[in-house]
Parts: sequence; C-alpha cells; structure tokens
Amino acid sequence: MQRRTLLKLGIVSAAVVAGASVLVSGFQPGVQAARLSAAGRRVFTGVARAVLDGTLPTEAGAHQQAMAGLLDRIDGLVEGLPEPTQAELSQLLGLLATPLGRRSLAGLATGWDDASVTDLQQALQSMRTSSLQLRQQAYHALHDLVGGAYFSHPGTWARLGYPGPVPV
Repeated sequence: MQRRTLLKLGIVSAAVVAGASVLVSGFQPGVQAARLSAAGRRVFTGVARAVLDGTLPTEAGAHQQAMAGLLDRIDGLVEGLPEPTQAELSQLLGLLATPLGRRSLAGLATGWDDASVTDLQQALQSMRTSSLQLRQQAYHALHDLVGGAYFSHPGTWARLGYPGPVPV
C-alpha cells in the first residue's frame, strides 16, 4: 500500500468515526415508556404546525393549549400501538430529531422549532412526493398521526364547522 493511499484511508476512517460518534451522541429515542420523548414532541410540534396550518387557533394561549392537547392525544395513540411499531416510530422520531437525520430524511435545514411553516410544509411535501418509499412512509406515518389525533377530538370540530356526528 502506498503512503498516500494509507493517509487517505486514515483520514476517511477518522471522518467516518467522527461522523458516527456525532450522530450517536445526538440520538435520543423518540418514544420512551410508550410516550413521546422531548425529541419526539419537537418533531411532532413541527409536523403539526405544517399539517394543521390554518386550523390551529391563532391566539397564543389557545394555540399552546391546542398543541399541548394534540401532543397528549398523540401520546395516547402511541400507547395503543404494538411494541414493535412503537420501536419503529421511536427510531423514526429519534432520527428526525438529529440534524443529519432531519436533513437527509426530511430535507429540512433548520430545526423543527426554528423552521417556518412554509419550510416545514416544503419538507413534508418533498417526503410525500419522494421516489424513495421510506421517505413516503415516514411522511404518511407523521401526517396520519397528527391528523388522527387532531381531527378526532370533539374540541376541534366547532372550529372546523363540523357539528359532530348525528345522534343515533
């Protein structure tokens, strides 16, 4: 082996090890004890801001209350999932919570908390229309959990003009 090749191999190996250690050190599970972790809550807050734009209350206090209720309902949905599905969701949320995972899977350069609604919507749209089935599946999981948790709650129906189910 030539000296230059050995030096290149050493530099590439060091970069791979450094990159892996940064990725692993920043990785937090998205679900812990069948509930969203702080990292999972950040991801779902960003997804909800994009998906529910125009349906969430605009007044700050009501907006925070609506988001807190939504995240609590997502917790309830997660608790009802089988453990293997919880584990997969945890991995997805944990990956999306890291800068590298967020950029590579969602195409979002800024953090979930700092991104504009337009940036979040564009990131989700790129996931939805991606040629990679993994990105499409991730989009549908996030979108459906947010939509199901929000629109199934009777407290949101009046805001949408839905009177509720017809009494039987």
